[in-house]
Amino acid sequence: MLACTYKKQGIFELTEKNRPQLLDSKDAIVKVTMSSICSSDLHIKHGFVPKAIPGITVGHEMVGIVEELGADVKNIKIGDRVTVNVETFCGECFFCKNGFVNNCINKNGGWAIGCRIDGAQAEYIRVPFANQCLNKIPETVSDKQALFVGDILATGFWAARISEIKKEDTVLIIGAGPTGICTLLCVMLKNPKKIIICEKDKTRRDFIKKHYPQIIITTPENCLEITNKECEHGGADVVLEVAGGENTFELAWRAARPNAIVTVVALYNKPMILPLPEMYGKNLIFKTGGVDGCNCEEILSLIEQGKIDTTPLITHEYKLQNIEKAYDLFENKKENVIKIVIVNS
Repeated sequence: MLACTYKKQGIFELTEKNRPQLLDSKDAIVKVTMSSICSSDLHIKHGFVPKAIPGITVGHEMVGIVEELGADVKNIKIGDRVTVNVETFCGECFFCKNGFVNNCINKNGGWAIGCRIDGAQAEYIRVPFANQCLNKIPETVSDKQALFVGDILATGFWAARISEIKKEDTVLIIGAGPTGICTLLCVMLKNPKKIIICEKDKTRRDFIKKHYPQIIITTPENCLEITNKECEHGGADVVLEVAGGENTFELAWRAARPNAIVTVVALYNKPMILPLPEMYGKNLIFKTGGVDGCNCEEILSLIEQGKIDTTPLITHEYKLQNIEKAYDLFENKKENVIKIVIVNS
């Protein structure tokens, strides 16, 4: 089968690989119908994810059709259309039982797919712990509608959930890339009083204006001025940092009011400084780390009800055979790209 493979730092190649086989009674083999490219794939490409293994098939955003099942998989059946969780998790360890599936202690747990084991940018994929990590797509939900459920939409949902957003809050989201927009959609479900989104790229600001005109938009240069103007207590009640830029962590805590919650969704490529003397007295609560993607069934239900729609994010479509062109476009931000669908013919 064709598979987009991490050869070495800086190089992905489309190669021929053997079709995956069941290795455990809890595995499933899924025929990939659609996948997508994520910024985390680029982090792997450029060596920012030490756990990523050269030789793996990359990709962790996908939907597909179940082709084979291990004997202990009971929650789905062959022929089901499914989403695949970005995190595979055993469901049995301390962390899984407490909902912290990103920290699953099993060797195939946490972010394994497309990082430590073969991923989704291929014709087939083996999914460990299929009972927990596959979710059947409702008949009325298309593959494109469901494509981001297991990764960036799960990330946005997790971020909104842990941020403890209340209806009287003003929420600042830093970053309007694909994950930032998914975070916005999930924050909107909480119905806060105001939402401000900070984005440096004009194309992305225009996208927000077009699709979500009720949102207050600012640039990084004007962010502190806007938050001071729009917020009643000297800053945002909740800040979600989704950009992962050079100075966006500092912007996040500076834009927060005293005693605010700052949720860090971004994946950085170098350490960030926590200047405690400057922060002293702000009494901020920081929430950080990888997504705990265990709400995919609920997210699919919200899509089915028409409460979440991520299809406007899809700006380009390529066949798997042309994925190298898709990577060039995505990495170099050509043609106002937001998200790319990779279709298996």
